[in-house]
Amino acid sequence: MKKNILILNGATRKHGNTLKLVDAFADGASSAGNNVEEFFLYEMEIHDCKGCNYCGKDRNPENPCVQKDDMHKIYEAFIKSDVVVFASPIYFWTITGILKTVTDRLYAELRCLGYSKFPRQSVLIMTADSTDFSQAVNWYRTFERNLGWKNLGEILGKGKEKLAKKIGESI
Repeated sequence: MKKNILILNGATRKHGNTLKLVDAFADGASSAGNNVEEFFLYEMEIHDCKGCNYCGKDRNPENPCVQKDDMHKIYEAFIKSDVVVFASPIYFWTITGILKTVTDRLYAELRCLGYSKFPRQSVLIMTADSTDFSQAVNWYRTFERNLGWKNLGEILGKGKEKLAKKIGESI
């Protein structure tokens, strides 16, 4: 069955190791007949969550947040997605700030649509100079577990393009 895959790429370098893994994953997913949409978050204007609790008050999934920035593009793709891929290098033992900001802002959409009506599958793609992915993986597993999403896999490291392509093809 063809799936809509949303990739939230939190890397700051457009040609770094994270992109290599994301590209391999996207190639595998596309070759398997899936639709893939990627957002390179670093180039987008996305503001921090204000904690104002406006989200979802008008129950309009196209406009779940009071802020007017590029999140509306992500909200549109998020609503249609079956699989959400979180991609990031390790920065200070965890995901990049921009990826964390986007996940914080997804709260508005999830609150609007209702958590239980919005089950998803997810994948984590991480790169690092070290082998300690523990804090980032713990964040991801907590996020997907609390939402009731299904973890399809975790791609951790450098030079794992073949593995990333294989996981993308298996979705």
